[in-house]
Amino acid sequence: MNKHLIIYSSVDGHTKMICEHILQLINKENEVDIVSLNYAQNKNLSEYDVITIGASVRYGKHSQELFQFIEKNHTALNARQNAFFTVNAVARKNHKNTPTTNPYMKKFLKLSKWQPGILGVFGGKIDYPKYNFFDKRIIQFIMLITQGPTDTSKSYEFTNWKDVEHFSEKISI
Repeated sequence: MNKHLIIYSSVDGHTKMICEHILQLINKENEVDIVSLNYAQNKNLSEYDVITIGASVRYGKHSQELFQFIEKNHTALNARQNAFFTVNAVARKNHKNTPTTNPYMKKFLKLSKWQPGILGVFGGKIDYPKYNFFDKRIIQFIMLITQGPTDTSKSYEFTNWKDVEHFSEKISI
């Protein structure tokens, strides 16, 4: 049995939901803790055998807090089995939903000191009814430009849950 830490950086909660699904899939064979990036600051990473970080993208970027956490902890992350996945709406497109084709994963790997051992890319969720006026209009404009859904009365989930299951199998040692 391994001790596994799952850390999520989520704007609207969808990345957390993906992490909770991963928790359910790997919990049978591992002791698993799941925490937000804010609470991960207080964790002793050396207590874990495996660390997975899932992070969402908003307005073309992963959070600055994510990079600060990695900067502070990259030695501990590299000292154990580790994984990273990004959640973004661009991954809804078949030709942009892998670690080698997703622009946000490529950007993350270029900017980060940490080069995770296992990588994943998952489509996110556009939840127009939940957004404030500003976010709704900006995201709608981005979707218009990228030929995505623009009806602001609806939510759109792009996550391929089979891909999440395959990723979970890779990190469940």
